[in-house]
Amino acid sequence: MNLFEELELILEAKNPESKITLFNDFYEKYKNGSVDIPDSFEAKVFTTPSYKGICTIVSPQDVPKRSNLTSKEGQINLLHAVAHIEYSAIDLALDAAYRFQNMPHAYYDDWLEVADDEIRHFLMLEELLQELGASYGDIEVHNALFEALQKTQTLLERMAVVPRYLEANGLDATPMILKKLKKLPKKEMIEKIIDTLEVILEEEVSHVKKGDVWFKYACRAENVEEGVYFDIIKKYYPRGFLRPDDLNIDARREAGFSCSELKNMAKREVC
Repeated sequence: MNLFEELELILEAKNPESKITLFNDFYEKYKNGSVDIPDSFEAKVFTTPSYKGICTIVSPQDVPKRSNLTSKEGQINLLHAVAHIEYSAIDLALDAAYRFQNMPHAYYDDWLEVADDEIRHFLMLEELLQELGASYGDIEVHNALFEALQKTQTLLERMAVVPRYLEANGLDATPMILKKLKKLPKKEMIEKIIDTLEVILEEEVSHVKKGDVWFKYACRAENVEEGVYFDIIKKYYPRGFLRPDDLNIDARREAGFSCSELKNMAKREVC
């Protein structure tokens, strides 16, 4: 079994059920040592996201808002938005393993483990959606994460942008969502959403940490200073780090960000 051929099939799966089934079968074989990692493979450049056939794609500003979290509609909108992030993150993790070749075996271990985590997160959210009478694909989505995958075709840029910027932003955003949820009247569904988001937040720290490890690996491989991170983020997200007061300093430090990086982001001493 060829690692890259199998990952290509999984990445191109057109719905969650087939993607997850294919991955689970492949991942068992991978962990059992039954998957070969060839020295070379011509990776595809994907032009459309794998969820195109099941989701209506709109611009980010047109995605339904989740303002009233006490309502069923607001809860569905929130869960669907997070489920879409997690489903997109499955492909981002898989593509990280698929696209970059001749890497240490630990690199593939890391990103396949992340994909496995993201699948579990997605299924947790899908279960809650179904309890509310909805499912993934019912709400319009944007493709900003897929666009990040398309733009970043080097290991250095991919590790800087996806885990160390986009996923790290989730470490900042999730606690703010949890804070709002915890102020609401205690209802069973609200408690379930809180529990699920807390699990995701805790586990996403390790994903950002993996990205940090391989970003620094890429810096050494390309003989560049780690400060190139800010140049890369400015290149793709010139308005990045505009909410310095919302930074989750503790989680980011645990995930590998240095005090000097956090000071740069927060525009103040933080550690």
